[in-house]
Amino acid sequence: MGAELPENPPDKALRAYALAQLAQREYSRTELRRKLFARLRASVDKLGRQPGESPAAFAAAQLDCDAGAAVMQRVETVLDWLEAHRYLSEQRFIESRLRVRSERFGNLRIRQELAQHGLALPASAEATLAESEFERAQAIWERKFNSGSGTTADAAKQARFLEGRGFSGDVIRRVLRNKRGAASTCDAVPSADLISDKAQREGAERRARRKRLSSRRTPGSTG
Repeated sequence: MGAELPENPPDKALRAYALAQLAQREYSRTELRRKLFARLRASVDKLGRQPGESPAAFAAAQLDCDAGAAVMQRVETVLDWLEAHRYLSEQRFIESRLRVRSERFGNLRIRQELAQHGLALPASAEATLAESEFERAQAIWERKFNSGSGTTADAAKQARFLEGRGFSGDVIRRVLRNKRGAASTCDAVPSADLISDKAQREGAERRARRKRLSSRRTPGSTG
């Protein structure tokens, strides 16, 4: 028997909102939980706030003072009801995410995105992705770089692109060697391991710079 949802108007409205979101696409529980909390904050904000008080601060204060754990329970109750009635399915979410992302991204990127939703790839899907990763990386290379030159700088650029898409160093090495020809690659292009390592370092440096810039902007935006 499915989870029972209280029939009070606020929870019925929250359920209707969740169903409307799920009618558009699949959601993970984590992602839908965020949307439902945001919906509650928006409804609280309509009650009114003091002049000069930010919407976020007012909503947070109201939720803390008036609802607290009860608000969390309302959201979890709706989520339980949706899962019990198969409107919300994390299996379907994983399958839909794989259909959309597997043609454009490598296995590492897909695993990282699922981890942000608190999910992991099933063993069968992990094996299927591992078997197809080289072919998928080749197809992406062909769409993006098939007319590219064979210079060292070009190879490094291609490695950075594939690394940013979440492909492993081994797959990147195989793609570069396969697409550029064994003889010319060995002579004209540095080891793809070195290229991939360099791409990963540069990618990490770019992410660190973005994080530093974000941390600098945050105090100004809140103060």
